[in-house]
Amino acid sequence: MEKFEKFQSRYESGEVPWDYELPPPELIELADQLPAGRVLDLGCGYGRSCVYLAQKGWQADGVDFVPLAIEKAEQRLANTAVSHLVNYTVGPVTKIAQADQSYDLIVDIGCMHALSADELQLYAGEVERLLDVNGRYLLFAHILSEGESDDGSKGITEKTIKDLFANLHLEKVEHGVTQVEDKDPWNSAWFWFIASA
Repeated sequence: MEKFEKFQSRYESGEVPWDYELPPPELIELADQLPAGRVLDLGCGYGRSCVYLAQKGWQADGVDFVPLAIEKAEQRLANTAVSHLVNYTVGPVTKIAQADQSYDLIVDIGCMHALSADELQLYAGEVERLLDVNGRYLLFAHILSEGESDDGSKGITEKTIKDLFANLHLEKVEHGVTQVEDKDPWNSAWFWFIASA
């Protein structure tokens, strides 16, 4: 509950430094390489990735556990020409309501690294269950150094990510440093996975 209250408070105060018009260039580049299909955005926030991909012809589903985020996402979506291609759901990323769907692309831009160990297992199971054969999973996460605790408050180790998705093919990893506003910078990485046949 503490995690929900933290994020709810951030949305209520407008303290959402991830609120940009366009998704990150890594997602834009990947979308340019793939034919339009079905995409699931985990922790979608205000829905910028869903709207962008829908404008490229994708059928997009977004999930976030903060009702206020989804409410704002739906308001923004109503002002676009792609509202018929996007569906938002309030709910946890550990049990996806769209249980009968499969996806060509699953995107997580900064959600998974805030999950507890138990939530991570459920989350990984949902990603694998919902990702179509040859589907892509694009993950951005705050990366902890080996030996730091994956407690869901400050990030996740690269080893934990690789262990969680050992059944997927890891195509590449790009390491970097992220700085949000005037806060201290932190290590981060992008992961490109593919579901093998």
